[in-house]
Amino acid sequence: MDIERETIEFDVLFVGGGPASLAGAIRLMQLAAEKNLTLEVGLIEKGAEFGAHALSGAVLNPKALIELIPFFMEKGCPIETTVRDDEFYFLTDTYQYRFPITPRYMHNKGFYVISLSKFTRWLAGMAEEMGVNLFPGFAGKEVLYSEDGKTVIGVRTGDKGLDKDGKPKGNFEPGIDIKSEITIFGEGARGSLVKQIAQKLDIFSGKMPQVFETGIKEVIRLPDNHYFKTSKGNDIHTLGYPLDLDTPGGGFVYEMGDNCVSIGFLVGLSYNNPMLDPYNEFIKFKRHPFIAKLIKGGTVIEQGARTVSTGGYFSMPKLAVNGAMFIGGAAGMQNSPGLKGVHLSMKSGMLAAQACIHALEKGNTTAETLGIYHDLFEQSWAKEEIYEGRNFAQALAKKSPIKFIHLGAQYFTKGKGFRDWMRLFEDSGTLNPTPCPSPERRGETPHSLSGKGAGGLGYDGVLYVDKLTGVYLSKTMHREDQPSHLIVHDTHLCVTKCYETYQSPCTRFCPGNVYEILEDEKGERRLKLNPSNCLHCKTCDIKDPYQNITWNCPEGGEGPGYTVV
Repeated sequence: MDIERETIEFDVLFVGGGPASLAGAIRLMQLAAEKNLTLEVGLIEKGAEFGAHALSGAVLNPKALIELIPFFMEKGCPIETTVRDDEFYFLTDTYQYRFPITPRYMHNKGFYVISLSKFTRWLAGMAEEMGVNLFPGFAGKEVLYSEDGKTVIGVRTGDKGLDKDGKPKGNFEPGIDIKSEITIFGEGARGSLVKQIAQKLDIFSGKMPQVFETGIKEVIRLPDNHYFKTSKGNDIHTLGYPLDLDTPGGGFVYEMGDNCVSIGFLVGLSYNNPMLDPYNEFIKFKRHPFIAKLIKGGTVIEQGARTVSTGGYFSMPKLAVNGAMFIGGAAGMQNSPGLKGVHLSMKSGMLAAQACIHALEKGNTTAETLGIYHDLFEQSWAKEEIYEGRNFAQALAKKSPIKFIHLGAQYFTKGKGFRDWMRLFEDSGTLNPTPCPSPERRGETPHSLSGKGAGGLGYDGVLYVDKLTGVYLSKTMHREDQPSHLIVHDTHLCVTKCYETYQSPCTRFCPGNVYEILEDEKGERRLKLNPSNCLHCKTCDIKDPYQNITWNCPEGGEGPGYTVV
């Protein structure tokens, strides 16, 4: 249908309201002021408000923040607590062994524990004070190109008020074409617009595939006499249980303010076992005797899930194309060995801001001119830090004990190991086929093969909550009568080949119970979607073995409503 759309124009548009885009926008306004330039800068965020989709109880290395806002404490930066000391453990089924040495890239003493949601809201306030035009509740749906298709000229936001069939309702609002001289994409891991650009402009040519981890995270409020009141360390990381040594992943517990802790468990999506359920592994992790002691008497007050790009330096895309640049998680900016990325995302946005000023002053926004962003990155401490982990994901994906030999060699050679450019494989291609047992063997009823079950996990609804309660605690909201933002291209494949080969792993790897396989009395199966449960983690888009699922943005303003995690 032909729709008349409003057009808004900016000099620079940031897409995505996380730390990368916000730090970039702030730095851009600082540089413009230094050079007496007047710029119109816009920033769109798909969440209902800034911080609503920012998930992480995170350790923040303040390096980039000090460069950006030197007096950040005086300006009210929401710090939860300062890391007193690091503790690193290996967990068996029943016991914990503390490593005598914490790896250097996990030395966090003196850094800050933050709520990324609160931190992002604070950065948004700083950006608004500097004159950045902020637009929460606007989801970028489509990349706009020049007539020859070679230059990015902006984005189109999603239509609002469509019914399930995609037809306009009485409250229909068409999306807006937001055009700009330079568009900077900071969507986070597995950005849907970056995927579009990759298909058109081949920004990953010659690169390793991006790989990911899925993290389930919670904030738990503890009683007044909790463990961290007297502990020396308040930054705890673990390896081992409940995962086997061949599966990448691990857990963390960070002390926060107001008698709270941030707890999480990450699973590398290179895992092989199609029956693995990352959410169940998280619950098992919480029930380990050591972890259970740390969170005893607590109440879960918020939960969420998110994927993190962990492929490292060799999987980063081209950082600039005609009219556009890529920053933060969208560009794979992550210190994978150190489990930190906020400061790197911020620095990438700040470097992109420098490239913006350079290109606008020259009146040339081609890839050649914007390519100074790549040069600035290569000369920065951010590159140095990311480069040390350039082979880390590759080593983690190997089987034990070879995995640990590679990791040890990398540790002592600052990331090189036995050789550079170790191969990575797409997460979607790593599952092993498995025989399909009867429903009775799986402990399920014939009418509900949904992967909901978690027998023995002992949910109590307070400290140990099931998936649907977790969705509730994420404050996720989606309008039910809109087109599904989760596109399953061939639903027949789901109940035939995928079920028979992998037993429909989407019913397990989704932390929001979005996917269910239902079976009627005749034994006929069908896929049921619950898109209103979606936590926007994008695990399905990444891990589905047939790449049969595409994640798109729903209406702007929908999805999780994080305020604490």
